[in-house]
Amino acid sequence: MRVIDLVMKDLIELVRDWKSALFLVIMPVALTLLFGFAFGGLGGGEEDPRLPVGFIDQDGGRLGASLLSLLDASSAIRPVALEGQDADPGSAEKQVQGESLAAAVIVPAGYSDKLLAGELIQLAVIVDEGKPAGLTAQGEIQAAAMRLAGAAETGRLSAQAYEAQSRFADDAARQQFMAEAIDRTIQAWQEPPLTVAVTESSVEEEGETIMQSGFSHTSPSMMVQFAIAGLIGAASILVLERKSRALRRLLTTAMSRTEIILGHYLAMFVMIIVQFVILVAFGELLGVPYHREPLAILLVMAATAAWTAALGLLIGVMAKTEDQVITYSLIPMFVLAGMGGAWMPLEYTGKAFQTIGHLLPTAWALDGFENIVIRGLGLESVLLPVAIMLAYAVALFALAAWRFRFE
Repeated sequence: MRVIDLVMKDLIELVRDWKSALFLVIMPVALTLLFGFAFGGLGGGEEDPRLPVGFIDQDGGRLGASLLSLLDASSAIRPVALEGQDADPGSAEKQVQGESLAAAVIVPAGYSDKLLAGELIQLAVIVDEGKPAGLTAQGEIQAAAMRLAGAAETGRLSAQAYEAQSRFADDAARQQFMAEAIDRTIQAWQEPPLTVAVTESSVEEEGETIMQSGFSHTSPSMMVQFAIAGLIGAASILVLERKSRALRRLLTTAMSRTEIILGHYLAMFVMIIVQFVILVAFGELLGVPYHREPLAILLVMAATAAWTAALGLLIGVMAKTEDQVITYSLIPMFVLAGMGGAWMPLEYTGKAFQTIGHLLPTAWALDGFENIVIRGLGLESVLLPVAIMLAYAVALFALAAWRFRFE
């Protein structure tokens, strides 16, 4: 009961201090919004990332529409039908030069008739070959054109083989037969009988897709970073109690040293948990799917709060003045956040940096959160990060208890 009284006393002091609200909620919310919109905002996970390619159909035939379908099935480019003034080749060329389009393809008049007759006909492609995006688009256009030419030849040869055994009723029947053969060939290209699927985990629920947004990384990273910054107010309580000799007076009570240090630790732990609950709820409003695995998120929150509170206790024990509290809090915040992947995901860095980063608890905290909200993994994916963070919590708490002194 005495420990709870000490916890409540610390929490009341924190609530009265406006600086606590600044570091615990206001700044992480503001920076989550700032960096989230900078890295894609709410629509970051829904935007089509394929290269835009202008499509001008001067033929108006059946195979022009088939070519458009093949281009749309590409994983690298997306066709953009150009109409009106934009359908002019000169206008399309300006869009390619202005980089609003990676390339443009023009289907010439008579394209369908010549392909069905077995004649070769070239597409007109507008592309800047000096740019990687242009070369990629050109390759995809050529691949689609070759597939369509092969489908047309398949349809023509199929019609000839059928006609050798049985005559068509009329030319319309022959054209219909060829069209169906071409459609089946194109469908075979788009839906091959054999595919290779690469999956990252077997624990993701069937049919579930994790839609990433610009907030999927910034929300957990700012949450972890400012959990450390929020320790300034909590650690200052220990310094003020030491300076006012309140800690010495506590020795005259029935409270033991263990109860005193545990009470201060639990106050920091509760403060960080409340901060996490607020910021997780805010992340949910921004579309970050913390709700996918609530138990896993709760475990990561608790483990992160455990080592962060132990770090705050150590800072409060080591610091002699309030200025030292700020210094001892901000330096670890910048080092742990920067090296642990809060500012830039570690997977975007080299192996050496990733190895160094995972010597820090912040990297494991972010792994735990992002395994759920970005990678779509399950509960078991957070068990290792949680275990490592709890080990950090025990070590930091033991060091703080060892250094704890009364003046």
